[in-house]
Amino acid sequence: MAKPKKKKTASRRSSSKPRSRKGRSAAIGKLPKDAVTLIVLLRAREGQEYLLEAELRALVGPTRKEEGCILYELHRAADPPVGYLLHEVWATRDAHTAHTKTQHFLRWNARKDALLASRDSTFWKQIV
Repeated sequence: MAKPKKKKTASRRSSSKPRSRKGRSAAIGKLPKDAVTLIVLLRAREGQEYLLEAELRALVGPTRKEEGCILYELHRAADPPVGYLLHEVWATRDAHTAHTKTQHFLRWNARKDALLASRDSTFWKQIV
C-alpha cells in the first residue's frame, strides 16, 4: 500500500529569503551621518484616545512619502492603551524641519492640544 503524500505546509515565501518592507527598522541598518531619530511619547486626554489615534494614523501615510523620511512608525502602549510612541528617522534635521511645515503636520499641530494630556520628544543620533 502506497504512503499518502504529506501536505506542504511551508509557503514559497517562507522558503525564500525574507523580503524587507520599506520603512521597517530591521531594513535600515547603518543610518546616514546626518540622520536623526526622533522619539515622541504622547499621552491622550481622558476620553480622547480614539480621536488621538485617528489623528496620528492620518499622519503616517503622507509623512512616509516625504523626502528625507527614512522611517515613521506609530506604536500604541500595550497596557493601558492611552499612550502612543512615534519613532521617526529623518535623513537630516532640516528634513524634519521641512516636515513641520507640511499641510498634514500643520493640521495635526492645530488639533493636538485638545487631544493630548502630555507630549515628550527627544532627538537622537545613531552611534552604532
